[in-house]
Amino acid sequence: MANERFQNALNRKIQNVPPVWMMRQAGRYHWHYQNLRSQNTFDRLCKDPELASEVAMGPVQDFDFDLAILFSDILFPLEGLGLGLEYTDKGPQFDWHIQDMNSFKKMKPVEEAIEFMNFQKDAVRLTREKLPDDKSLIGFIGGPWTLFTYAATGKHEGSLVQAKKLVREREEFFKIITKLLNANIQLQLDAGAEVVMIFDTAAGELCPVAFDEIIIPNLGEIIKAHSGKVGYYMKNAGQHQVDKIQALEGLAGMGVDHRVYLPDMLRSSQKGFLQGNFDQAMLFQDEPDFKKSLGKYIDTIKELSPEERAGWVCGLGHGVLPKTPEKNVRTFVETVREAFA
Repeated sequence: MANERFQNALNRKIQNVPPVWMMRQAGRYHWHYQNLRSQNTFDRLCKDPELASEVAMGPVQDFDFDLAILFSDILFPLEGLGLGLEYTDKGPQFDWHIQDMNSFKKMKPVEEAIEFMNFQKDAVRLTREKLPDDKSLIGFIGGPWTLFTYAATGKHEGSLVQAKKLVREREEFFKIITKLLNANIQLQLDAGAEVVMIFDTAAGELCPVAFDEIIIPNLGEIIKAHSGKVGYYMKNAGQHQVDKIQALEGLAGMGVDHRVYLPDMLRSSQKGFLQGNFDQAMLFQDEPDFKKSLGKYIDTIKELSPEERAGWVCGLGHGVLPKTPEKNVRTFVETVREAFA
């Protein structure tokens, strides 16, 4: 019960046609999601395992992606810890933020938060039951640093001054969130996820020295605890960050955004799979221009040998954006498969 192309990518087996999946492939751009969302809150779509599995299935059925992804959100562990969470038109809103060491007195025990996260386990299990045998399923969590930026400021925009300022608070938070995330990963794996991705979108806002200090030790601990089962994605990764991530023992693979020249990375001796990285904004181009842009992207990768392309998982630089034309998403999947067949 797994997609052969994705399994080949995980094991770096040579193949012509790569597996295709996109972050946020079950998101706001898609008619299937919009229909379900018109009848339910976002919170309910995530927390009702039956509804979450229905949302996850939509793009697989419509676009024939090789993988389904748990439909959920990275912020629920913070709700489990007692910060409160409400999704509004202005984005996620918390009841309180970490401001100093006294803030931790308000937090619920990790064991209670772990129990709270069981709705994700049920959602993964139901999604796996509904998926065809030849489709894979992955889960995801937020990265510790990204979750801390939300816990400290409610978002991860701008310079993250407050999150970077709270050094002692970050260290205390990491002790708590690491235990919770390890349990969260395991419950998704136990329910049928083949790999769990860590989405650490705020990590790119750190300088290389801070990245080494803040991200790598904690990330390495989590990955090592689930060797071969955890992948990692961050925005704005430079070569220094990529090299540090690649050196982590037990890494299943990583995703990179559209700022990275993918052929160079594929030529290097990366570990596991490499996911990415067509610019998601180009999916908004008029059809002739979009096909030309996609063709140029594909041409750079076709210059590589099948051996050099081993491990490639085709996708976007980041998630599918709202209002992305569905026709271009379908064209993307079909064109990639035709080009490498």
